[in-house]
Amino acid sequence: MESQTLEHTTPLAPVHEPRNPGMALDLDWVAAVQANTSAIERRCAALPARRSVKKDHQAAWLLKAVTCIDLTTLSGDDTEDRVRRLCAKARQPIRADIMQALEMPPLTTGAVCVYHEMIPAAVKALEGSGIPVAAVSTGFPAGLSPFHLRVAEIEESVKAGAKEIDIVISRRHVLAGNWQALYDEMKAFRAACGEAHVKAILATGELGSLRNVARASLICMMAGADFIKTSTGKESVNATLPVSLVMIRAIRDYYDRTGFRVGYKPAGGISKAKDSLVYLSLIKEELGDRWLQPDLFRFGASSLMNDIERQLEHHVTGAYSASYRHASA
Repeated sequence: MESQTLEHTTPLAPVHEPRNPGMALDLDWVAAVQANTSAIERRCAALPARRSVKKDHQAAWLLKAVTCIDLTTLSGDDTEDRVRRLCAKARQPIRADIMQALEMPPLTTGAVCVYHEMIPAAVKALEGSGIPVAAVSTGFPAGLSPFHLRVAEIEESVKAGAKEIDIVISRRHVLAGNWQALYDEMKAFRAACGEAHVKAILATGELGSLRNVARASLICMMAGADFIKTSTGKESVNATLPVSLVMIRAIRDYYDRTGFRVGYKPAGGISKAKDSLVYLSLIKEELGDRWLQPDLFRFGASSLMNDIERQLEHHVTGAYSASYRHASA
């Protein structure tokens, strides 16, 4: 990973990338998509050992990771108080004394992600911060509720103030190779979102093969997805490096063909600071620096924030603190 020092991590002004408008379904392109599993796994196995940064450079990349986190709570026992605490953490993700020691200006996370019922509390808690609220939708996590209710759920979340909607696709369309049905579903979800950006959750651990992951990624982008996302975080297998490589190469191919940039969001199982550095290096090498901004890259995470803050405190003080001192909510 190319070195990046602390003085180069000052938050940039928001970048407004043209939204992906989608395109007509191109089944010839979809049929031509393949995935060489052994080559993909070799590439990913070599990445963690080959790309590492230390000291100030590592701290700089960890601060970059913070700005790309969708700070998330998706538990059955969520309360408005928990969401308010999470939003306070999103506003000030790293303790002020650590930021002062690093001589860095304040920063925020990329978004806060919640269930529909928690949108009003999150919107109110984030008022004036510029941090968007993302809501999971369309019968999350299984996506098996009636279609009209899934569309209505999107519309209700947008009305409630969500600026980003994380939808789940119907996995059965991928497993059956029914690409027209997946395309039509994604287009309907995109239309229901209106001005809100839509992230398409593929639930990659349930798609059966890396080739299916590649094809589903492409279909969702053709139908207008602003982001493609690995997982709900509720599957037995969530974000992995091989799946990420397949998805970001699909993003690169789509950009080369259409000129529109689509974002990427790995989610589920990314809880260690060192893991975030590996994902950032993969994005940098495969897609380039433009995709290292929060409008095109997000981590779907909760405990990741805690470990990053702990590692930054170690960088400043030389000592590790107990993890409970860095709770998110």
